[in-house]
Amino acid sequence: MSLSSNEVRDVLSRTLSAMPEHAEELRELDAALGDGDLGITVQSGSNAVVKALAALPPDAAINDLLLAAGKAFSTANPSTFAALIGGGLLAAAKVVAGKTTVGKEEALAIGRAVAGRIIERGKSQVGDKTVLDALVPSLDVLEAAQGTATAQLAAMIDKAREQVQATAGLRSQKGRAAWVQERSVGHADPGATAYWRFLEALAKAMG
Repeated sequence: MSLSSNEVRDVLSRTLSAMPEHAEELRELDAALGDGDLGITVQSGSNAVVKALAALPPDAAINDLLLAAGKAFSTANPSTFAALIGGGLLAAAKVVAGKTTVGKEEALAIGRAVAGRIIERGKSQVGDKTVLDALVPSLDVLEAAQGTATAQLAAMIDKAREQVQATAGLRSQKGRAAWVQERSVGHADPGATAYWRFLEALAKAMG
């Protein structure tokens, strides 16, 4: 199944409109590991992206949606997470230049581009207890998945949830969370949790 650019805009807007519901959960998780600003980052960033998407002209191309989203998310709040996700979306815009629909192939390319930029700019990798611990494995699942788009997304959500739970057993290696050292063990990574919640909201928006 492929979605047109206007359908993508609608689905993304509905998905991100639901993300502020998780602001308190993300704040609490982040407070245990860092400065507790992730809830605000996700809330303000999501709201900013919804506004930016609404301001685009009708039938804006997929890369235009991603460019607008990346700029809006990265500038809505001055945090490392905002910069990394925003930068990832800007990188993703390049891999879908000229595209007017999104199917599995495009979704995978977008996800890989986001992950690649986070790895590059954040100097991090899977296992460092970051958003990558849920993002990369879920993309691997998507790449191997068969069946309907709904089934593929459900498989990604299952993997993301599994990986979020697994991050609780890891020691944080990056950012402020690394400062708490062994005390980071026992807490799920907030960035990975935010991504998992995004996938859940995406499934509802597409349903």
